[in-house]
Amino acid sequence: MAGEQVKTQISTPVIVAVGILAGFLSGMFGVGGGILIVPGLVIVAKMDQRLAHGTSLAAVLPIALSTFFTYLSHDHVDWPVVFWLALGAVTGAVVGTKLLHVLPHRSLAIGFSGMLLVTAARLFMGSSGTGRSGVDAVMATALVLVGLCTGILAGLLGVGGGVVMVPAMMVLFSIPPVMAKGTSAGVMICTSISGTLRNRKKNNADMRSAAILGCSGILAAIGGGWISARMDDTLSNVLFACLLVVVAVRLLLEVRNSH
Repeated sequence: MAGEQVKTQISTPVIVAVGILAGFLSGMFGVGGGILIVPGLVIVAKMDQRLAHGTSLAAVLPIALSTFFTYLSHDHVDWPVVFWLALGAVTGAVVGTKLLHVLPHRSLAIGFSGMLLVTAARLFMGSSGTGRSGVDAVMATALVLVGLCTGILAGLLGVGGGVVMVPAMMVLFSIPPVMAKGTSAGVMICTSISGTLRNRKKNNADMRSAAILGCSGILAAIGGGWISARMDDTLSNVLFACLLVVVAVRLLLEVRNSH
């Protein structure tokens, strides 16, 4: 009943605004938008933390689809990498959604904030992949492991996983930023579907809010992808890192003030 009461307090204009911003971030940086959707639902819309994670993961699907096809139209998707990452990510998303119902809300918020700060630090240091070699057995195994970790975070924290995959592809596999973003979007489609199916069984997703969020972000994601293709990689990384720091600090303050 508590979850139902939280849902009724959320206004459609707020959900639309969060969806538009999340879609823009997805298109520009190759993330699912969950880094904005989760805090937006918790802080602005006052949604329960655990419900926000499940709702966010469902909303990622239409946003990731529009982002993916935007990058695909420019041939910025590495299909072999998509395959191996997705292989691990789908399994990881199932594990993550199971953990979502075990860990306390405070741990979820702190874990999410920590992930954002680590990602921000890596982006501030900068990275520019020059292109990968062929996918051999070692690289395929490494990609599956990265996908597994990404999927767990996706299911647990309600994000598409792009904040992990994009830096990992650039740093570990020397994949160019724009290619990493398009490839990430392809994997996020898989993690969103897998994780959301699990969350639906547990009744841990507000599908009405997720649909509004996702649909609101479609055009914004296309616009963000268009800008990303024309933006300097260093500037893109710095802007994204600044946003992650702001969101993480805001969430940590919320956790502190709630105790």
